[in-house]
Amino acid sequence: MKASELRQMSDEQLDLTLKETVKNLFRLRFQSATDRLETPSEIQKAKREVARINTILRERQTGVRGQMPTQVS
Repeated sequence: MKASELRQMSDEQLDLTLKETVKNLFRLRFQSATDRLETPSEIQKAKREVARINTILRERQTGVRGQMPTQVS
């Protein structure tokens, strides 16, 4: 899922999506440990999805999204 799609979700929807993705990541890791994982790249995709959701949630907490960067002189 793209970041723009995630940003359109509410906080509750993001929390639910995060829980589902973490559960999926656990399942993928378990399959990897038992040598039953067909596509190893799915683990990396799930990790990135978790990081993407956490980043958006953190941006909302701090109110960072949409502010102009400050210039350091």
